Amino acid sequence: MKKGRIIVLDKINKKSAAALLVNGQLHDLLIEANNNSPQPEAIYRGRTTLPMKGQNGIILDIGNGQKAFLRNAKGIPQGTNMTVQVATHAEVGKATPVVNKLIFKSRYCIVTPDAPGLNIARSIKDDDERERLLEIVHELLIDRTSKYGLIIRSSAMDVDANAISNDIKTMLNLADSIMSQTTGEPGLIMPAPIAETRAWRDWVNPDPDEVVKESNSFENMGIWDHIEKLKQTKSMLPNGASMIIEPTSAFVAVDVNTGNDFSLSAGLKANLAVARELPKQLSLRGLGGQIIIDFAPSPKKDRKIIETALNASFRKGNIDTIVVGWTTLGNFELQRKRERIPLTELLQD
Repeated sequence: MKKGRIIVLDKINKKSAAALLVNGQLHDLLIEANNNSPQPEAIYRGRTTLPMKGQNGIILDIGNGQKAFLRNAKGIPQGTNMTVQVATHAEVGKATPVVNKLIFKSRYCIVTPDAPGLNIARSIKDDDERERLLEIVHELLIDRTSKYGLIIRSSAMDVDANAISNDIKTMLNLADSIMSQTTGEPGLIMPAPIAETRAWRDWVNPDPDEVVKESNSFENMGIWDHIEKLKQTKSMLPNGASMIIEPTSAFVAVDVNTGNDFSLSAGLKANLAVARELPKQLSLRGLGGQIIIDFAPSPKKDRKIIETALNASFRKGNIDTIVVGWTTLGNFELQRKRERIPLTELLQD
C-alpha cells in the first residue's frame, strides 16, 4: 500500500472524475454529473415568475424550461431579471435551489460581489503570515473595494505571493465578466466546475508527483474496487462492527451493529467509530438531507461522548451539517446539505 496522498484523474461515462487516496484509502471522490440539470456553483441569468408566499420564496425561469427556487424573496416582484447561483442539487420533481449572492471560488481565494471586505481564513493564526497575505491582496482590491469582497482561503498559507496574486486576479476578472452579463434572456452564464477543477481547487496543494492522469487510471489505481464497496449498503468498522447506510425517499437511515460482541463497551466503541467515519461515507456516497442514526446500545451517560465526537467529525468537513440531537426513541438526527448527487445516480449510464 503506497503511503501519502495520491490524486487520480479519469473519466466515468465520458465525464470528468477525480479520486483522492490517502495512505491507500479512498478519502474523497468527485464525479461530474451525466445530465443537463443545474449543478452547484453554476450561475444563471434568471427571471422571477411565481411567488411562493407560504415558503417566503419565488420561482425563477433559468432557461431551457428549467425552474429555480429562491428563498427569502420578499419584495421581489414577478418579471425581475437577476443573476443567481445554484446552491444545491434539486430533489426529484422540485425546482433547483439558488441564491442571489454569488461567490467565485478558486484555490486560494473566494471573491464575493456586492459584499465588500477582506477576510483571512480563521485557521491561519500566525500574525506574520496574516500580515503577509494582507499585503499581497491589498493592491489588487484598490479599484474594486466598493464592488467585491475577498476571502483568503487557508490553502494560501505559505504559498508564493505570485501564485496567490495570479489566482486572485483570475477570479476578479471572472467576476467582472459574469457580473456584466445581467441583461438578456434566462439561461446559463457560467457552468459548474468539472471534477478535475474541483480537485485542483479543494484538495489542498497536491505535489505534481502525487497526481495520476492516464488511460484507465481508476482501474490501475484500484479506485473501482473502492467504488464497488460504496455501492454496498454495509460499511465495515473496526473489531467486526459495521454500519448499514440506506437512503430512502424521506431520509437516510444509518443502523450501527457491533458484530458478535454484544457488550456495552463494544457498543460505545462502534458508535465512536461511526462518529469518525460517517461524514466521509456520506460524502463518498453523495448523500444528504435528513440523516437518522440508530446507534448500537450503550448507556445514556455515553450519549454526550458520542455527540461530541459527531460534532468534531462533521466540523472537519466542508459540507454544511446541522447536528440536531437525540430523539425520544433514542435515535440521533442530522440535517446535511445536499451538495452532491448520490453516487448510484452518477454511475448510471
